[in-house]
Amino acid sequence: MKKKAEWPRKLRSQEWYGGTSRDVIYHRGWLKNQGYPHDLFDGRPVIGILNTWSDMTPCNGHLRELAEKVKAGVWEAGGFPLEVPVFSASENTFRPTAMMYRNLAALAVEEAIRGQPMDGCVLMVGCDKTTPSLLMGAASVDLPSIVVTGGPMLNGYFRGERVGSGTHLWKFSEMVKAGQMTQAEFLEAEASMSRSSGTCNTMGTASTMASMAEALGMALSGNAAIPAVDSRRRVMAQLTGRRIVQMVKDDLKPSEILVKEAFENAIRTNAAIGGSTNAVIHLLAIAGRVGVDLTLDDWDRCGRDIPTIVNLMPSGEYLMEEFFYAGGLPVVLKRLGEAGLLHKDALTVSGETMWDEVKDVVNWNEDVILPAEKALTQSGGIVVLRGNLAPKGAVLKPSAASPHLLVHRGRAVVFEDIDDYKAKINDDTLDIDETCVMVMKNCGPKGYPGMAEVGNMGLPPKVLKKGITDMVRISDARMSGTAYGTVVLHTSPEAAVGGPLAVVRNGDMIEMDVPNRRLHLDISEEELARRLAAWKPSHDLPASGYAWLHQQHVQGADTGADLDFLKGCRGNAVGKDSH
Repeated sequence: MKKKAEWPRKLRSQEWYGGTSRDVIYHRGWLKNQGYPHDLFDGRPVIGILNTWSDMTPCNGHLRELAEKVKAGVWEAGGFPLEVPVFSASENTFRPTAMMYRNLAALAVEEAIRGQPMDGCVLMVGCDKTTPSLLMGAASVDLPSIVVTGGPMLNGYFRGERVGSGTHLWKFSEMVKAGQMTQAEFLEAEASMSRSSGTCNTMGTASTMASMAEALGMALSGNAAIPAVDSRRRVMAQLTGRRIVQMVKDDLKPSEILVKEAFENAIRTNAAIGGSTNAVIHLLAIAGRVGVDLTLDDWDRCGRDIPTIVNLMPSGEYLMEEFFYAGGLPVVLKRLGEAGLLHKDALTVSGETMWDEVKDVVNWNEDVILPAEKALTQSGGIVVLRGNLAPKGAVLKPSAASPHLLVHRGRAVVFEDIDDYKAKINDDTLDIDETCVMVMKNCGPKGYPGMAEVGNMGLPPKVLKKGITDMVRISDARMSGTAYGTVVLHTSPEAAVGGPLAVVRNGDMIEMDVPNRRLHLDISEEELARRLAAWKPSHDLPASGYAWLHQQHVQGADTGADLDFLKGCRGNAVGKDSH
């Protein structure tokens, strides 16, 4: 257990607010124009509430209300709360993709913390990229920090059927193409998909990353699953506000929580919940910020034999609302601990160990959180495939894949990029059938740019009309956590930098053997070498702005797609005063 720091002591914020010098009066005097009494600057913890609220981030649209509950908790615990708006990378608004801006948001958050008088931080997150970006930024500065998420939406229902946000968007879209649903019915279903504040109600990336924050120990126990509109979500926010004040007093920092064992707990948790493949790229990036040596091999090693026991869409039947009522993530963590698959002594933001937090919880619904013998899949961890097509690895989510396609050999049908795919996929003359392997290039971190969620390529109508709902798909793109299918993602090196994916041709045979972790392009080594030697980039590069910076410095998906000058940059929390 961590030894608590001496209290009282001089805090970082006193560099701005403590004393009678001209510089201090400059900082303190201006803030007083908001009506703060002088005694609030007496050395008590100043808590920055980093809020990703935005009208253009619908998942986080209720975070201003939630921030008021955090403030109440901070006041109650004797702290001084100051709300700070930070970059909000909305998954459903930003173009070309929110992933392109995750690193920019992390950089902005890092500097917002470093450059301002905060002693501790509450990270208010929800939408997919907001959780990793704030964790990355906070980890880099290493001041006491804690996560509170906005929570998932309530269940959607359409004509008596449970509707999962994202998951049913893909399903209904394919049904329209197959002639099984009219466009008018699709529009009618739209109203049922997002019927309350909050993030996706499936085990998509937002719910996955909320679960990852809790499994890492960076959020209070039970935080991940509480619905956005449930009063208990507001209680959680207020308790979080209270807790961060004590964390500052104890000097409990992210670097003491985000250790290798915490990441291993999170990887195993991701397998058990059937979490998003996006967790791979985000946890690799967060680990890089704290200097933890986490690799794709750790994902395969830790997740290989973990059963998926959470019966939620897109892998299963239920939604986040039922997951919460069943007991939420603490039940999953307890199951892992009972199976010897949890580092029980991992420290959490509560100051207690992970096991102390979850050992007494109860599973209230075994249809939602399944017994291990009834798991959706007995090996639910993210699979890492390697071979001459992916020398640095590619990932696949087995709980969302079709079992009969996990060992497959098929003819490649190649799309040079997402525009080429869109131009060809609905053409009935396209030479493709269900045995083929769909291949899409130039959608990785540098290629798109930003690595968009386009990897779950919709099937061609000519195949859908035969009743086929899945095919093997391979790309260097990402996939929404709400999506499903036998989809190989994050293929590294990516096509835009001349990886082997760049030289796949129509008609090439591709072998995928998931049990043996193999992804192979059936051409000779000599032919592959000839093609790679002749390859030339086919896309124009950004000329200026953040797009240029991103393209020049973003790393590969296999290491987290962070900017190369930001990895391992933890510390240096106090800047120089220029006044």
